Amino acid sequence: MIFVGEWLPAQTNPERFVAFLKDKNNNPYSISNPSAFLSERALARRARYSIAIDAYDLPVTPDYITQVRGTGAEVINTSRWLNTITFATSDPIVLDVVRALSFVDSVSAVFPKKSASIQPGSGVQATPGIPPYSIQRIDGAVPVAPLKSGNVLDYGLAANQTTMVNLQELHNAGYTGDGMLIAVLDAGFANANQISVFDTLWLTNRIMGWRDISEPGNDIFASTMHSHGTSVLSLMGGNMPGQLVGTAPHATYFLIRTEEGPTESLVEEYNWAAGAELADSIGADVINSSLGYTTFDNPLFNHSYSDLDGKTTPVSIAAGRAASRGMLVVNSAGNEGGGSWQYVGAPADGPQVFTIGAVDFSGQYANFSSTGPTFDGRIKPDITAQGSGAAVAFATGDIGFGSGTSFSSPLIAGAMACLWQTSPSHSPGEVKDAVRFTASKADNPDNYYGYGIPDFLQAQLSIGLGETTVENPSLRLAPNPFVSFPSVLISGAPDQPFYISVFDMNGSCVFRSGKVVLFGNGVFSVREFNQLPSGIYMVLVEGSGTRQFVKAVKL
Repeated sequence: MIFVGEWLPAQTNPERFVAFLKDKNNNPYSISNPSAFLSERALARRARYSIAIDAYDLPVTPDYITQVRGTGAEVINTSRWLNTITFATSDPIVLDVVRALSFVDSVSAVFPKKSASIQPGSGVQATPGIPPYSIQRIDGAVPVAPLKSGNVLDYGLAANQTTMVNLQELHNAGYTGDGMLIAVLDAGFANANQISVFDTLWLTNRIMGWRDISEPGNDIFASTMHSHGTSVLSLMGGNMPGQLVGTAPHATYFLIRTEEGPTESLVEEYNWAAGAELADSIGADVINSSLGYTTFDNPLFNHSYSDLDGKTTPVSIAAGRAASRGMLVVNSAGNEGGGSWQYVGAPADGPQVFTIGAVDFSGQYANFSSTGPTFDGRIKPDITAQGSGAAVAFATGDIGFGSGTSFSSPLIAGAMACLWQTSPSHSPGEVKDAVRFTASKADNPDNYYGYGIPDFLQAQLSIGLGETTVENPSLRLAPNPFVSFPSVLISGAPDQPFYISVFDMNGSCVFRSGKVVLFGNGVFSVREFNQLPSGIYMVLVEGSGTRQFVKAVKL
């Protein structure tokens, strides 16, 4: 673990503030002409999933940015989803002038002075948003699974973490992430443009671009930058056969630095929003964020457990809007398991965020992995993957082992890109459901493993991704609402087996049928509803190349 060991003078940099804007008036951009602010690839993603352009997509009014800059403040970034301008100043007069601007609703400090100097206490991580353990390097021996004969890729030390989730079967079928764009939000990518594990990415132009959101203009590859993002990227895009091959070696990547080092401050949540908006605008399919926020150097800005409802913290709001734009947002659960906090942080608490916990080499819960539930009672994490003793590359170019949900998250982000590659017409929600409901604990999810360790081959087969499937039958539930139990009616059902599952609103599976074979217009009575309390449930019918949900209301 890396901890801050010296005093950090707060006055070395101007303080950061966020201006919350009243509106987007006098905006030269229009939702009727989205090509002016969204790339062709981004618009294609919206069209593919029938996602409308709305006011959240409009950029912050440019004249508002100009006026804030005209006060003498340094504009750092903006957020169209939160309608904010992040700026820096050490001049109280400038701050008052910004507050007085007619379009500014309010201004909040997000990188404030705690006192004359900031002195993080014991246990404060050196890199904001990266919880303890996530950058732990393991020098001792870690067992390596034997490589299954016949695999196309020679994973080297990454064999166990890859085969644990049965991803090699998708790789063997040619699904290695080609054509998928993954945005990586992180703290820095030291030497990622130099070390051999990424040679293939650079030689084949699979690094689309990079940007520093937190300190615009910086070189995110400088050796003085944090190397956390370098290791994270290696779990997806690394390609050194026989040593380390990542989960999506042929995907394309855009690297985005959103962290403020070496302190922990609320401004990073607004940086994250700006980074996710960049990912949206370039047309990213997947976001990997091995970052999380709970407490800060200034305790006035700490989150409480009650904030973790997926709709309160700035970063979780932004993550939800990222997902609503058709991106698959994958985030580490955090490394507070067993500690005083214990729960997942933000944005891992988001209902649309695919939150990844950690297990060890043998698939057992890693005791540092943050747990659920969220404050509003939802199961978290969503799934787990190897994050203890995971094979990674370091900024030195060495291949070794490290631990943390920071590493299980990119492992899954790359795998999700490969799964989605098999049939990009499926929505992000369908892809996530396919993984959840074929994972090892799908029938009894909990707040340690979530839905368990995924099986990517079964996920592919469960919804027929990449396969020729029958035309979807028509599904309905009757009666609905009901008092005792309803029947599932499937018209045009092929004479092939279906499975029927019932989930409560916490995401727990409360009933799963055995094989149900329905001929023609089939009817299946779900009598198990007799044993369930009144409430709202989701009924899932899957099989024969279809997955359909219907809401059920028991009175």
